[in-house]
This record gives sequence, C-alpha cells and structure tokens, in this order.
Amino acid sequence: MVGQMTINTGGTQCEKILRHMADRGSITSREAMWEYGIMRLASRISDLKRAGHGIGSRTISDKNRYGEMTYFSEYFLID
Repeated sequence: MVGQMTINTGGTQCEKILRHMADRGSITSREAMWEYGIMRLASRISDLKRAGHGIGSRTISDKNRYGEMTYFSEYFLID
C-alpha cells in the first residue's frame, strides 16, 4: 500500500498531503516538513501519482534568508 509511514495521528503521509492540497490548494516541501514532519515530499507525490491521483506542479521562486534567489516545487491537485 502507498504511503504507510505514519508520523503522528491523522493518517499516513500521503493522506496528510492529499488533505492539505484539498484544503489549501497546494503544498511545498517546506510546508510538508514544518506541518507534518514529511522530509521527502517529492517521493510521496510520486507514490500518489502511481496510485492514480492527478497532481501537477509548478516552480516557485523566492529569496532565502540570505537574500539569494531559490527555486522549489509547489504541488497541487488536478482534475
């Protein structure tokens, strides 16, 4: 079964990611780490895609704490 690693109560990592995207529209690695302790978001997204979930991504840019530009993925559900 996909995503059986449970960090705390509230479901598997994959269930938490799906719920987050449904409730908030998207998720980033930082959100996954800070809110759920999920360190490998891209791996869980891959698991969800293999399970048949429609998930898209876009590249986001922002400055880090040193003022340098950084790029990361934001994942969202698609129909």
